[in-house]
Amino acid sequence: MAALLEWADDDDAPALPSRRVKPVLKPGELPASVEAALWRGDQLGSPVTKVVPTGFAALDAELPGGGWPARSLTELLQAQPTVLEWRLLAPAMRQVVADGKDIVIVGPPKAPHLPGLRDEGIDERRMVWIQAATPAERLWVTEQLVKANAAGMLVAWLPQARQEQIRRLQVCAQGCDSPVVLCRPAAAQHEPSAAPLRLQVSYGVDWELQVHLLKRKGSTHDGVLHLPSIPRGLAPLITPRLSKPSVLLAARKPRVTAGEPSDALGSVTSRQPALRHPAH
Repeated sequence: MAALLEWADDDDAPALPSRRVKPVLKPGELPASVEAALWRGDQLGSPVTKVVPTGFAALDAELPGGGWPARSLTELLQAQPTVLEWRLLAPAMRQVVADGKDIVIVGPPKAPHLPGLRDEGIDERRMVWIQAATPAERLWVTEQLVKANAAGMLVAWLPQARQEQIRRLQVCAQGCDSPVVLCRPAAAQHEPSAAPLRLQVSYGVDWELQVHLLKRKGSTHDGVLHLPSIPRGLAPLITPRLSKPSVLLAARKPRVTAGEPSDALGSVTSRQPALRHPAH
């Protein structure tokens, strides 16, 4: 039995779905979506998560994303703790507080100076201070806070943290929506660390902070950043002459008498000693 085949006219035929033509890629060329998500080692990384501006334009220009990154660790290294970190982090803390979020600090070696924090515009009611005495307590509290994503900014002092502990915190920080800053001694710069961002901070002569980027996501950074950082409480009291101590130091010339050693502690009198005649 022959089957009857009926063909529809061209006008009645259903339209076939159009297929998107894939662009032809050249050798070594990547799709646009892949290229946008790819980071190359010689480029300054741009994280997909949010950042908190540091408050220093020169520093923001050198950091991936333009600020303190979230979802990763930041190591702040300095020779003496509780001296420079407040001045460096105060502008970002001020922004966090203005957004209605809390700042949690874990185990600072010295008690925070509340009048100084008020001068910096930081409301102490938005600051939570956890006094953890032992290194194990500080590490445990820091890890729990990072996992809980419980702060707008977390600052912890972990001078004795080991390499594997830093790596564990970095894994936990990938789920934290706020910057996590670890304050550690300057000697830690010679130790390997899983923190994507590491900075070494020191004092400058003219009230500035000297920041050296030891590690960042991108090319290496050469040189030192000089960030103006006069405490806001002292700024109205410092005269223009005292705002540049380096100029005053350069103007002070040592007064050296001719023929006198430059490192002498005193001056030699020009008078001759009086001669005493023996009594008759």
